[in-house]
Formats: sequence, structure tokens, C-alpha cells
Amino acid sequence: MELWFTEKQTEHFGITAKVRETLVREQTQYQDLAIIDTLEFGRMLVLDDMVMTTEKDEFVYHEMLAHPALATHPNPRRVLVVGGGDGGVIREVLKHPDVEKAVLVDIDGKVIEYSKRFLPGIAGALDDPRVEVLVNDGYMHIHDHKNEYDVIMVDSTEPVGPAVQLFTRGFYQGIYEALREDGIFVAQTDNPWFKAELIKSVNRDVREVFPIVRVYTANIPTYPSGMWTFTMGSKKYDPLEVEESAIPEMDTKYYSPRLHRACFVLPKFVEDLLK
Repeated sequence: MELWFTEKQTEHFGITAKVRETLVREQTQYQDLAIIDTLEFGRMLVLDDMVMTTEKDEFVYHEMLAHPALATHPNPRRVLVVGGGDGGVIREVLKHPDVEKAVLVDIDGKVIEYSKRFLPGIAGALDDPRVEVLVNDGYMHIHDHKNEYDVIMVDSTEPVGPAVQLFTRGFYQGIYEALREDGIFVAQTDNPWFKAELIKSVNRDVREVFPIVRVYTANIPTYPSGMWTFTMGSKKYDPLEVEESAIPEMDTKYYSPRLHRACFVLPKFVEDLLK
């Protein structure tokens, strides 16, 4: 008998993958957590029946959440990642030599525990001495740490369950206050095919807080529609003004100095969402 996992991305559409083995399945304090081994995408972290990351395509999301902001800030010494208990964004953050400390705050310690156990290629950097891992509420952490971070990255699930508050104007205001005077914030903001209204509302809310706001995209096969958006809010630095020659070559598979500006070129239907 064949076993398949299907994520219903809308009432009428989903993606499916053939499963070799279920490695762990647990109802944590906050969500249903599973790590499954699939034949096409390798090991896959699933939260509340939604694909969070896979061994095959994880590098796209993690690189694109981390590197555009870090390449834009001239001296990102202290970085905060909210969510992201799988450790992939932290791994990418540590590729920047200016980073002296990276703080990870995830509300669900089980995500961290099982990612380190079953996804070591993604979570391995969580044991780096520059990293501080906190099992805590990221929303509260933001409001308790003023003027502390150079870059803040929000690596959240979709806006359901405990992640709902991470898509609110109050959260973005808290991020603004937690950043230093020239800080940068970036968040994943879902896909334009099925979540157009979310992208519009996030863009509107971030624009009410940050003077410079840019949206960019990446292609991630296991995420709804494949096209994924990220929203960057900056107090001072515009990612479109970064010179390609100033961006160092790093050990990446998707992001590159040449892609930096290109990823901010949006399809017209996405541009129209932001008007």
C-alpha cells in the first residue's frame, strides 16, 4: 500500500508527495508536528498539515529570507530570528562575517528538538557559539528588547494558530522599536496566488511603520503556488541601492549578488497588489 502526504493549500487545490517513512508525529503544546521522509523531497517538516521545509528545496527559502537584508545592512552585528526553529535561517545568517550574535526565538521547543535530531543539515548551526536559542514567545521578546538588533527576520508559519499575531501592525511597530536606528526587518509574507489580501494588508501595515518598504519573490516548489513573497522594512538602507560589487560571494545555491536586485522585480499582478 502506498502512503502519500497531501497539503490542502485551498479547499480545491493541494500538493502531494509519496512518503517512505514517518519519523516523528506529535501534538505539541502549540501545533501538530510531523517529520516525514518523502521520496521526492527528502525529509519534510510539517506543522498543522502545512509543509514548512524539505531537505531538497529548503535552501531557497532560508537563503532568501536571510541574505537580501544582511547584504543591505552595512554592519549587521546582532540579528534576531523570530520562529525558524528548524535552524535554516540561522545557518544562513552565520555565513555573514559581520554577525557577532544571532538570537533565535521560537515558541515551540519541540520544533527545535526534532529538527536537530532529524534535520541536522538544516539545524546544525544552532549549536554555533554565536547563537543563542530561546524557547519563548517571539511577540513578547520583541516588545521586551528595545533598540537592540540590527536586523530582525520573521520566519513564521502561515497566519494560523500562534503565528497570527506575527502578521499585525502592532508587531511591526514592536519590531521597529526593537531595531537600532538603522535597522532592517524582513518577513515571509506568503504567496500572491492564494493570499493576495494578506500581502496587501501586510504591505499597508509595514508602510505605516517603516519609511522604506520593498517586496521580493523566490521560487519554492513545495510552498503554495511555488511563488513566495518576502517583505522588507528598513529605517535607512534601500536594498535597491546596494551595489552588486559590494555583496560578497557566499556558499549559496539560490541567492547571489546578481540576483539581489533582480528578486525585487515583481510580476505586474504582484505589483498591482501593492498599489
